[in-house]
Amino acid sequence: MKQILNELLEHRSLTENEAYDLMTQLVTQPANEAQTAALLSVFIMREISLQEITGFRNALLNLAIPFKNEGDTIDVCGTGGDGKNTFNISTLASFVVAAAGGRVVKHGNYGVSSVSGSSDVMEYLGYKFTADTDILKKQLNQNNICLLHAPLFHPALKKVAPVRRQIGIKTFFNMLGPLVNPAQPSHRYTATYNLQLARLYHYFFQSTGCRYTVVHSLDGYDEISLTGQCKLYSNETEFIFTPQDWNLPQLSANELFGGDTVKEAAEIFINVLSGKGTFAQQAVVAANAGAALHCLYPGKEIAENIASAKQALESGKAFQIFKKVTS
Repeated sequence: MKQILNELLEHRSLTENEAYDLMTQLVTQPANEAQTAALLSVFIMREISLQEITGFRNALLNLAIPFKNEGDTIDVCGTGGDGKNTFNISTLASFVVAAAGGRVVKHGNYGVSSVSGSSDVMEYLGYKFTADTDILKKQLNQNNICLLHAPLFHPALKKVAPVRRQIGIKTFFNMLGPLVNPAQPSHRYTATYNLQLARLYHYFFQSTGCRYTVVHSLDGYDEISLTGQCKLYSNETEFIFTPQDWNLPQLSANELFGGDTVKEAAEIFINVLSGKGTFAQQAVVAANAGAALHCLYPGKEIAENIASAKQALESGKAFQIFKKVTS
């Protein structure tokens, strides 16, 4: 570890195999918190390479509890780490996608650099996390959605969790989160906290054979925020769009505020699902759910998929699914 750290501090990139071995060592050997913090700091200060993120991802998947599923599924998630403290848009969008007919296997975790991650709000609202794959498959088959809590499926990460919490800002584990879903869904809708990482994901997903959509709002959001221009990458194309291009409203940052506590985040979550959310909240959830549906159903126009998302949300179908999985 010490030798690798010295080489990284001299700006040398790791090969895929070196990254694989380093991650394996990091999460399986006795913890050295100082060295772990130093390693995390290196990748805060410089960009991670495609070879490095591939090696890190492969190591974590090799150590994860597997979740095998059949048929097309999609993960709807963001990297987190954008520092915007928005409400739980991707988690809400996941239920909307499920209500519109998509099969969602969502991989999530507690918030590290935000007040409320997807696992925080879902746990607060009564979802029972489990690594029992039979229970999860039943949820998926009956409700089109199940949630994989990262600490249960990646027990090896327990060693680095305390350091991540102490640092309290995004690290390369934020970058890895959407890539290490144990189900390895056939479709990925992922939002990133910066444009460089969106481009890296674009290159990474090209090599995996999955269908994917990667988005980054150019004013810094790890979702389609509707606050300005957004860059989108997919299997076939890449382009920049504005809310007006999809006949969606232009929003302001304060309209996306996620609350100061998990309780406040949960209240917003229920309000949106039950049809009591603000116009802005409903619009941004529909936009992200629609873009995820477009990843699943690229034969339809994006506007048509957004309309399907709006209908699934406004009809109460998404709320009914939420109540079933949390009952």
